[in-house]
Amino acid sequence: MQEKSYLKLNDISSYKIAFHLSNYIWDIVVEWDYFLKDTVGKQFARSIDSISANIAEGFGRYNKKDKIKFYRYSFGSLKESVDWNEKAKIRKLITEEQYKHILKELNYLIKFTNEKLTI
Repeated sequence: MQEKSYLKLNDISSYKIAFHLSNYIWDIVVEWDYFLKDTVGKQFARSIDSISANIAEGFGRYNKKDKIKFYRYSFGSLKESVDWNEKAKIRKLITEEQYKHILKELNYLIKFTNEKLTI
């Protein structure tokens, strides 16, 4: 008799990418001076953190409507994070390499969301 296998939060690739990206951003922002942390840094970190947090909250909901609501919140935070990434690049707060890495991961999450979230 085969044991039932249940989907776990860490089995969801978009969650894992968002979670790791939030820690990547955190490691960058904690090195900034107070003004940069207080203005761009807090907003950038919060928007990035919100992506994986809302995926996790949606995953924990029992009905489809609730799940989708949180996945949409996550998508909103994702779009906000793209904006903060652009601002951080223009203001020379992140390197070109960091910018490209962040953008690549954010674009993957956008593509994943557009393909998988249907209503």
